[in-house]
Amino acid sequence: MTGLKLFFLLILLGMLAVTTIASLDRSVFEAGADLWPDPWFRATLADAYFGFLVVYLWIAYKEESWGSRALWFVLLMSLGNIAIAIYFLIQLFRLPDSASIEDLLLRRDGPS
Repeated sequence: MTGLKLFFLLILLGMLAVTTIASLDRSVFEAGADLWPDPWFRATLADAYFGFLVVYLWIAYKEESWGSRALWFVLLMSLGNIAIAIYFLIQLFRLPDSASIEDLLLRRDGPS
């Protein structure tokens, strides 16, 4: 699981870096007005948000409370891959060293 921790940490750091650099250049609202007319921008944005919704379905499956599900929905829709990387890192750091990929991906309701 160390490899996955490193992978999601790099995604988080990369997204924070590019988001910070872009934000220092201009606000997302200013950039959006210039980019919205471009069909490829809209297609890329739709692709990203549909992907966020797919990941959200898995998070909603993993999370037990409606409050937690709602919080992660808001975080995914507002932070995108930053929130996804954070969610995976939280899940990975909660697992014991002996955990399998199934332990990461599947909801464990208790002893079987």
